[in-house]
Amino acid sequence: MSDGAEQGLALIDAIFARGKLESYQPAYSARADLLRRLGRREEALAAYSIALSLTTQSAQRRYLERRIAEVRR
Repeated sequence: MSDGAEQGLALIDAIFARGKLESYQPAYSARADLLRRLGRREEALAAYSIALSLTTQSAQRRYLERRIAEVRR
């Protein structure tokens, strides 16, 4: 975040491009948050949905479900 949302997103996307973190829920949550901050709602919803599908903890599920609802508004 110190270099901005665009830079953070570029870093995360570069890691995904290398085939890393494909099943790591926090990476999708972080990507979704950055996309949301950039106003890229549809992409944020897709990333939040992936994060939700990778989540087994109920507290994380509730958090992601709230975020999805907020982005849809």
